[in-house]
Amino acid sequence: MQPFADNRRRLLERLPPGSAALVFSGREQFRNRDVDYPFRAHSDFWYLTGFAEPEALLVLIHHADGERHQHVFVCPRDPKAEIWTGRRLGVEAAPEVLGVDGADAIDDRDEKLGELLRGIESLWVSFSDAGEWFPQLSPLIGRLKRHVRDGVSAPVAVRDLDAVLHEMRLIKQPWELAHMRKAARISVLGHQAAMRRALTAAAEREVETALWCAMAEAGAERPAFNPIVASGANACVLHYTENGAPIDSAGLLLVDAGAEKHFYAGDITTTFPARGRFSPPQRELYEVVLAAQRAAIKTVAPGVGWNVPHETAVRVLTEGLVALGLLQGEVDSLIEQKAYERFYMHKTGHWLGLDVHDVGAYRVEGQWRALEPGMVMTVEPGLYVAPDDDSVPACWRGIGIRIEDDVLVTEAGHEVLTAGLPRTPEEIEAFMHG
Repeated sequence: MQPFADNRRRLLERLPPGSAALVFSGREQFRNRDVDYPFRAHSDFWYLTGFAEPEALLVLIHHADGERHQHVFVCPRDPKAEIWTGRRLGVEAAPEVLGVDGADAIDDRDEKLGELLRGIESLWVSFSDAGEWFPQLSPLIGRLKRHVRDGVSAPVAVRDLDAVLHEMRLIKQPWELAHMRKAARISVLGHQAAMRRALTAAAEREVETALWCAMAEAGAERPAFNPIVASGANACVLHYTENGAPIDSAGLLLVDAGAEKHFYAGDITTTFPARGRFSPPQRELYEVVLAAQRAAIKTVAPGVGWNVPHETAVRVLTEGLVALGLLQGEVDSLIEQKAYERFYMHKTGHWLGLDVHDVGAYRVEGQWRALEPGMVMTVEPGLYVAPDDDSVPACWRGIGIRIEDDVLVTEAGHEVLTAGLPRTPEEIEAFMHG
């Protein structure tokens, strides 16, 4: 548990004296009647504890005198309940296993928190979870204020923990990158399986099943997000997740999926002909997107602004659209007018880590932030021609293409974590029929 203890220590160093941070693991959610959705601990909580049980609370305190205290609230052991729901860590084992100073049962949280937080000036909680925290903080502070005549001071400020903790999470440590490389490799294997299965699949669901089976067999714990398996014109719906339509044997298949390993996400998009052969229009449009992705990846390096890969991709895409006759005009003017957004309406990437759309600011003091070693991002340009767009020739309509890889910023430039997939049309056709 040493990496998690180090994360707690680093966070405490960043909190001013007189502060306390509260981080919750989350609650199980009912799916229907007495059936729950699969539980996954909140990423912030996992980052600081490596503990995955629901209904757990981490309290990190930096006292005004400089002393530091780490405390957890967990579900107590209940032998009868554990017959049904599995074993719990329990209060008694928590301090040693998690490496914290003390532990209490979650049912005693309100009373014990009042004791732990006496004399604390500021409480730090995630404003991303404001709906969870703010209803609880008001009565907590109120209880502390009732003891003011006993010399107890209550918190006078509530601050956003995201501003500190999420900036820590943005720069990946070597042990995190080891997990991310595993997630990336497993994700590659899943996409390879999807490409093979597509040749004979009758429906999108069959491809999704092959994808997940390959990732699970390779060690994935769960999908990193709801996968997209979009045949033909379904690929023009950016977040299509129905995955139940018949395969368009003459169309392309867009697969956007990733594995989660040790809580870290992979995220890949492949686009390929369902039956293994590109038509000329599909190939032409695909090559434009591939050129944009490769040009964008080349720009990834320390000191480069976050916006540079996107702007690079936009230029290559716009040039390609003009060359194919899908846009008319001068490239610079079309970019200034954002004419490309008719066919390319999203950004070229996002942070990647414990969350598939990971935390961390994209701008700092109003400016696009500069990339730094240890950041991991996706690079994913695309083009989407609506099936009902009768202003373009019929051969282009209903084609949706996205190509996505996971890219680590290194001291020397970048590393593509998801390398190994066939990417050129020639490579894809050879792989699918090989």
